[in-house]
Order: sequence, then structure tokens, then C-alpha cells
Amino acid sequence: MIKTLARSIREFKKTAILTPLLVIVEVVLECIIPFTIANLVNKMQAGCGMDVIVSYGIQLLVMAVLSLVFGVAAGNTCATASTGFARNLRKDMFYRIQDYSFENIDKFSVSSLVTRMTTDVVNVQMSFMMIIRVAIRGPLMLIFSFIMGFAMGGRLAMIFLITIPLLGIGLVLVIRKATPIFRRVFRKYDALNDSVQENVQAMRVVKSYVREDYEKKKFTAAAEDVCKDFTKAERIMALNNPMMQFCVYAGMAFVLSFGSYAVITSRGMEVAVGQMSAILTYSFQILMSLMMLSMVFVMITMSMESAERIVEVLNEESSLTSPEDALTEVKDGSIDFENVSFKYSKKAERMALAGVDLHIKSGELIGILGGTGSSKSTLVQLIPRLYDVTEGCVKVGGVDVRRYDLETLRNSVAVVLQKNVLFSGTIKDNLRWGNPDATDDEMLEACKLAQADEFIQQFPNKYDTWIEQGGANVSGGQKQRLCIARALLKKPKVLILDDSTSAVDTRTDMLIRQGFREFIPETTKIIIAQRVASVQDADRIIVMDGGRISAIGNHDELMKTSEIYREVYTSQTKAGDQDGEE
Repeated sequence: MIKTLARSIREFKKTAILTPLLVIVEVVLECIIPFTIANLVNKMQAGCGMDVIVSYGIQLLVMAVLSLVFGVAAGNTCATASTGFARNLRKDMFYRIQDYSFENIDKFSVSSLVTRMTTDVVNVQMSFMMIIRVAIRGPLMLIFSFIMGFAMGGRLAMIFLITIPLLGIGLVLVIRKATPIFRRVFRKYDALNDSVQENVQAMRVVKSYVREDYEKKKFTAAAEDVCKDFTKAERIMALNNPMMQFCVYAGMAFVLSFGSYAVITSRGMEVAVGQMSAILTYSFQILMSLMMLSMVFVMITMSMESAERIVEVLNEESSLTSPEDALTEVKDGSIDFENVSFKYSKKAERMALAGVDLHIKSGELIGILGGTGSSKSTLVQLIPRLYDVTEGCVKVGGVDVRRYDLETLRNSVAVVLQKNVLFSGTIKDNLRWGNPDATDDEMLEACKLAQADEFIQQFPNKYDTWIEQGGANVSGGQKQRLCIARALLKKPKVLILDDSTSAVDTRTDMLIRQGFREFIPETTKIIIAQRVASVQDADRIIVMDGGRISAIGNHDELMKTSEIYREVYTSQTKAGDQDGEE
């Protein structure tokens, strides 16, 4: 885990190493100062002159200034290293997520990945900052103060040999109790974020069903659950402070009582006043160093689970990768499914697709029809290799898709989903997702073909119109047409419309299909639809049922041979007639 996280330090390695070195000098100076003060007190008690006092004063001033300078420098390098480490960590996680397949995303969930890139990274950043500065300063201060205390006080410092181990045992017990609770809390954080994300995305549904109170109660219950566990963990961790202060103040009380007794009874022969003051100072430094260590232990305990969750993301290998000798050219848009079976996970009990044999010629217009859950979308997602087949193989251009470079394959196969997303930016920015180098003329042509140019021209800023995040300021039909235009700009060999004309009227739907036939005849076009009218004029129509191909043929053939197709057509035709009569 540490090796994996350490890879993200990279260019901040120098500042990360420099910080402890600066801290060491700072601590050494801070530990020498009480020793120098003790000597000065002893000299003054012996009746020294002003020249000795001034000399010691200059020494103390120089050491104090140097300690301050090194402390400030350590703070700056620590801040640079920790924030840079966090930046690299987020970047590495984001880059890794970009390579994930749908299967990998499904494994973590979106809300969990967001939590890991925000809350978990902040926890690890804080721990890293403490490790390179406070975790170095605390132990060094403890060791040096302990040594100097023994050098100055002898037997009086023996009390620390008892209190420090006791405190260490207490800290270990506290951490062992708190760690499982923190692990549980972060899982609940994921669930809480999932609830927030779901509620915000479905806000229109929540309001239309007047379910705000229900959602508030659900969120409150989840938040209370997180609060309860966090409170329990924090109560355990809060034992650090009183336990530590009891041990150290007990030690200081012992030093003060028996030290004062030794000074008085020995008249300064066994323990001098200067030594006594130095021992008390070192006792206070030991207290401060133990407080630092306590903070470090608390932060590391909290961040251990965060670190493991981050490493899970960084170590996760995409289930889909390009082969070493990957092909970088797709010959044509022909598609072959050869005895294909597929299930979404190895643990799944049943296949989503089973025994699919299908051969599509380059340039064909194929319609796919079927009920909900018939695996229409699953079938087409295997073509651009969004998932890999479980059995059999899928070929594009006569070659198994697993032999292609993923970028090459996906640039040749454009998929327009029903719930496609537009990003914040202008219409031009969104269209150029399909082709970053697209000219204005190419965008105009693609939008005309997708029947999008008509409504774009009605906007005051036309193609420079700003699109809000998710396309919130355009209608569903407009969004779908922009997504189709974006896919066309890729100039793909295979174009897949996954129920992506469901929000447009039948006339616009017909014009889009007509444009496909006239302007991209060589592109293989696959249209998944709920409406028979959307696929009625296709070269062939595939009827799906229960993850299998039930029938294949054109409209006239299926009307004779497929009961499923005939029922769908009849029900939709009757519904259309009734609407017309009304």
C-alpha cells in the first residue's frame, strides 16, 4: 500500500525529503535552548558578570531565530509536498478510472469513486503532511528531551521510563478499537453520497411525486447512521488526550515535588536550580511531543482505511485492454456474432445473452426490436467492446474485436445512447467530442443530417449557444439529435442508435433514417427502437426475446413468421388509430 501511494509523490520527492531534515535541525535547536538557559541560571546563581549574561543571551537569540527560520521553511516544504502529493493522487486515480471498463465502474459505484477522490484523498493528504513533519518532530523531540532530561536530572527523569510505555500501550489499544469503526464509517459515507447523487439526479421525479419529505427522512437516517459511528469512534480516540495529559502531568508533578525537595535538602549540590528549570522545560517538551504523536496516531488511524480504498482504485486493472500486437485499422463495418453468450459478472447465475449467431454486412441498416430486458442494449455494447463476451466472439471488419486497439475500434464504432450526456460548453464544444478537428462546415452537415440544424438556427447564438451541464437547457429530443450529430462527426464505420430517437417525433425520426440511407450508405447502421415505425424500413429487423434472437427478417417476412413482432406492430397500429380518432 505504501509503495503504491509513494508513486504519486514524484516531483515532490525533494520537498518531502527536505522537510524532515529541516525539522531535525529545528528540534535540535529547541532542545539545546533549555540546556543553555539552565547553564545561564547556574552561572547567574554563582554570581557571573554581565559579559557572561550577554554572551548567553546572544547565543539564545541566534538559536531561537534559527529554530524559527528552519520551522517556517519546514512548514513551507511540508505544505508544498502534501498538496502536490494530493494533486498527483487525484490525477492518478482519475486517469486510472478513465481506463476502467463498465465492469470496473460497476464494481466500485460512482458515489464510492467520488468519495475516494475527495474525502479519502484529503485524509491521506493530512496524514502525509503529519508523517513528514509532525511524525518526525514528535519522536525526535521526545528522544532528545528524554536524553537531555536524563543528562540534567538523572534519577528524576526515571519517571518518564514508566509513563511513556504506559501511554504507548494505551494508544495501541485505542487504535485497535477505533480502526474497525472507521472502516465501517467510510462504507456508510459511500451510501450517503449515493443517496445524495440519486436524489439530485432524480429531482424532477421527486418533486413530481411530492416525495421531498420521504427523501429528507431517508437522508436523515443515513446521516444519523454515519454520525453515530463517527461519534463512537471519536469518543474512543478522545481518550488519547486525557490519558496522555494524566501520564505527563503526573511525571511533571513528580519532578516538581522531588526535584524541589532535592534542591532544598542538597542546597543545590545534587540538583541545581538551573537543572530543575531545564528538567521542567524538557518535561513540557515531552508533553508537547506526545500530544503531536497522539494527533498523528489519530490521523493515521482515520486515514488507513482511506489509503486502502485509494489503493484499491489505483491497483484495479481494467478488464478490457488492448493486445500487444493490436490492429490499428478497421477494414469495414461488417459485424459477426459467432455463438456469443454473455453475463455481466462471473457470479451471475444466468446469461444475459445466450447462443447469438448474427452476421451483418457492411452498409446494412439493421433494426433491433424487443421487450424490456430482452438484452438489446447488451447485444450492441459488445460491438465497441464496452464489455467482453463470455463465450464465442464478436467480429468487426472480419476481425475479433479483442484484437483491435481499443481507441481504433471505438473510433470506428459510434454509439448513441438513449440517455446520452451533453457537457457544459457551447454546442460546438459538444459536437467536437466526436471529432476535435471538425470544421464548421462538417458540423453543419452532421447537424443537418441529424435534423438538429433547424432548432440550432433558432437560438440567438446558434452554434455558440451555451449548453448547461447535462444539457439541462435543451429538450430531450434536441439533446438526442445533438448526440447523433456528435456521433456522425466521428465518421464511423458502424453507427449504433440505442433507442436514441425515442424523444423525437415520428416525422423527424423518418427524416433522420432517410438521411442515413442517402448520405452514409457505406456505414453500417443499427437502430434499437421501441416503435416499429422506427425500424420498419430497415434491411433486416432482429427480434430479441429473453437474451436470444427470436427472429430475423424484413417487415413483411416478420409479419408472417414472428408472433412477437406481429403483436407489437398490431398493438402500436391500433394505439395509433385510436389516437387519430380522438
